[in-house]
Amino acid sequence: MPDNQTIHDNNNTFEELIGGVDFSRTYDADEARQYCSKVARSHYENFKVVSWLLPRELHQHFYNIYSYCRWADDLADEITNHQGKYDLKNRQRSYDLLSWWRTQLMRVYEGDDVVPSSSFPVSDDKGQNVPTQDAPLHPVMIALSETIERFSIPKEPFLDLLWAFEQDQQKQEYETYEELLNYCRCSANPVGRLVLCLFGVRDPVSVYHSDCVCTGLQLANFWQDVYRDFCRGRIYLPREDRALFGYTDDQLHRNDYNDAFRKLMQFEVDRTHDWFLKGYELVDRVPWKVQIDTEMFIRAGVRILKKIEKIDFDLWAQRPVLTRSDKAMCMVRSAGQFLWKRSFGKIV
Repeated sequence: MPDNQTIHDNNNTFEELIGGVDFSRTYDADEARQYCSKVARSHYENFKVVSWLLPRELHQHFYNIYSYCRWADDLADEITNHQGKYDLKNRQRSYDLLSWWRTQLMRVYEGDDVVPSSSFPVSDDKGQNVPTQDAPLHPVMIALSETIERFSIPKEPFLDLLWAFEQDQQKQEYETYEELLNYCRCSANPVGRLVLCLFGVRDPVSVYHSDCVCTGLQLANFWQDVYRDFCRGRIYLPREDRALFGYTDDQLHRNDYNDAFRKLMQFEVDRTHDWFLKGYELVDRVPWKVQIDTEMFIRAGVRILKKIEKIDFDLWAQRPVLTRSDKAMCMVRSAGQFLWKRSFGKIV
C-alpha cells in the first residue's frame, strides 16, 4: 500500500481518498455486501446496475463487480483537479492508488499459482515482484472474493480493467482507430466477460459477441462524452480519423463545430452501429432469464447513437443522454422482442 504522504497533497487521509473506509477495523461479509450494494445503487447513469428483470440471486454479485469497477474508475480520476481538469501533478497519486487497488485484488487471489510480474506492484528487497500475505482490507474486495469463488472468475478481466485505467494516466490521445480498439479491449470487454461468468457462459463465440457489444457501448460513450472528455484532457477521436476529414488540431482545441466535424462524427457513429450489429447474436446465446437485460443494453447504446444523430453531431454544444422515456422504450421493446421470439421463434 502506498504511504499517505505519497498519494495526497490536500491534507486528505488515505481513507478519505478511497471512499471513507475505516482501515482500523475489519469488515465482515454482511457489511461488505451492504457497502457494495450502496455503491452500486448510488452510481449509475444510463441504466441502474441491476434491473428488476435480473434474477435476484445475481443482484449482489453484480453489485460486487460494479463496485470494483466503480472504485478503480474513481481512483483513476484522481488525476483531475477539483474543476475536473486534467492535472499532471496528480498523475503519481492516481498511479499509487491504482497500484494499491491491484494489490488488494491480488490478495483475493492469494495462493494462485500465477502472479503476473508485469502487473503486480509490491516488491521485495531484491526488486522481485511478490504477493502480499495480508487479507484484503477494502469491503469491496471482501464481497468480491465471494463472487470470484462462487463463479470461478479468473483474475485477467480485473487486471485488464486496471491496465486501461492506468493507460488513461499516460495516454491522452489516440493516433489510430486500431489503437483505440486495443484500449476498448481492456476498458470495456472485460466487463462483458465478467458478466458472462455470472451467467455461466464461457464459450468463445459468446465471448466474441459480448466483446463486440462492449466495444460498441464504450465507443458510444466516447462519442457521447466528446466535450466532457476533452475538458478532462482526453481525446478519443483518433488522429487519423480527424485527418481523414480535415478536422485540424486547431479546430479541435477551439471546439469548432463545422462540416468536417459532422462528417467525422457520422463516420464514427456508423462504425459503432456495426459493432452492435456484430454483437446482437449475444442475446440468443445467454440464458433466457437475462435476455431482456442483454438486449436492453444493446438498444440503449444504439439509442445514444441515434440521439447524437438527432442533434446533428453538435457534441460541443450538448451531451445526449437517455431520458426516462428512452429507457422505458428500450425496456418495452426488449421485452416485446423477447416475448415474440419465445412465442414464434422469430426476430421482430
